[in-house]
Amino acid sequence: METLEQCPLCDNRHFEHHSIVRDHFLSGEEFTLVECPSCHLIFTNPRPKQTEIGVYYKSTDYISHSNKIKNITSIVYKLVRTYTLRKKYQLIQSLLGNRPEIHHLDYGSGTGHFIDYTTKKGWISKGYEPDKNALQHNNKTTRKLILHTLDSIQLNTYDVITLFHVLEHVHNLNKTIELLINQLKPNGVLLLALPNHKSFDAQHYNTHWAGYDVPRHLYHFNRKSVNSLAEQYGFKIDSVAPMPFDSYYVSMLSEKYLGNSMTLIRGLFSGLKSNKKARANGEYSSLIYILRK
Repeated sequence: METLEQCPLCDNRHFEHHSIVRDHFLSGEEFTLVECPSCHLIFTNPRPKQTEIGVYYKSTDYISHSNKIKNITSIVYKLVRTYTLRKKYQLIQSLLGNRPEIHHLDYGSGTGHFIDYTTKKGWISKGYEPDKNALQHNNKTTRKLILHTLDSIQLNTYDVITLFHVLEHVHNLNKTIELLINQLKPNGVLLLALPNHKSFDAQHYNTHWAGYDVPRHLYHFNRKSVNSLAEQYGFKIDSVAPMPFDSYYVSMLSEKYLGNSMTLIRGLFSGLKSNKKARANGEYSSLIYILRK
């Protein structure tokens, strides 16, 4: 374990206690969350070292790194993924307009479904994924699109770089952001999809909220902390898009962590209520932040 003496985003050395959250998914261990009053980032502290974090991913139930269907939650996840691939593509296409070629990097590409989809749509897509288990589930075509080292990522190459539920996992937060910004073209777009601890489902489930997912999630963002991140690197939040299906999936998992029965029905009801409230205040369970210079 390592203890951070300064905020991983803004380097502030003063933190405030936020909560203690159990790893309901795998280990059963408890982890402390602290909040930086300067940039509003909440982060897990202490946390496993980068060389030790791998054991917390070693489960066949980690759906984003597997294609196997084992239970109702994974069935719902995969059905929704088919729909969201199209919505992600349409969103980004609308942001970039009619460019003759779209060069795209999906950082943390997982099982490669998104780059497989965008490549078939005519984009020049590449993925970067360090997790060997996730790479095993890529098809032969997608494997050719994967960059296996960060040195393979070229400067000023990409029109758009996407991180769908990835940034909260990386140990070197600022180093990663700097790396990716340097790979963007001058008019490029950076998309960050992140869980939102200001959502209704997060408030409702509190420390049982599956979106915390400690210790795999090292950081816990909201609009203020993402805005601090953007300003630190000379970017601005151009717009924010909802990920309304996440509330259902996260709520089902949260119900499971509470030990409740009928997790599907309870989760659907809670997810519906969360989205209803989010339509009024914008605080969906997960948000996509579109960052531009």
